Amino acid sequence: MSSYLEAYGAAEAQREKRVRLIKYISVTLAVILVAGLILFAIFRNHGEEQEVKAFVAMLRSHDYQSAYRLWGCSETHPCPEYSFARFQEDWGPASPHADQASASIGLSQSCGSGVVIRLDYQGSVEPVTLWVERENKVISFAPWVECPGKHLRIGAWLKSLFGR
Repeated sequence: MSSYLEAYGAAEAQREKRVRLIKYISVTLAVILVAGLILFAIFRNHGEEQEVKAFVAMLRSHDYQSAYRLWGCSETHPCPEYSFARFQEDWGPASPHADQASASIGLSQSCGSGVVIRLDYQGSVEPVTLWVERENKVISFAPWVECPGKHLRIGAWLKSLFGR
């Protein structure tokens, strides 16, 4: 009889180990999933935001030709709807957005094939909404202030939590 009870206790201990292992794996997978979703929400538009930051840095250093190239235009092949003279009016030293030192990225939303990024300025200058195409990182003015439709803004909320 004693061997039967010993075997019963050993099987119960084995079962408890298995249950602990399953719980540990389940909790670990849940934490990895949540962390992955948070990182995805925060860094989804990272490349496009870096492109806009490079654009602002070029404007800060008065490298308007390089900034114009980020719009998919160049001095040799100007954009028919957006000439370099017009670009200078919008972004040059005499423009309302000449003080690029106060520019910061505000809203950043994914919309279809691109990203809507809002440049916020300190003071009275209104924000500028830019569109960055995901495929080729070409910058242009956004057709909307923000993406059409309903938005949860989870990524913006997470960025505000982590101070980014």
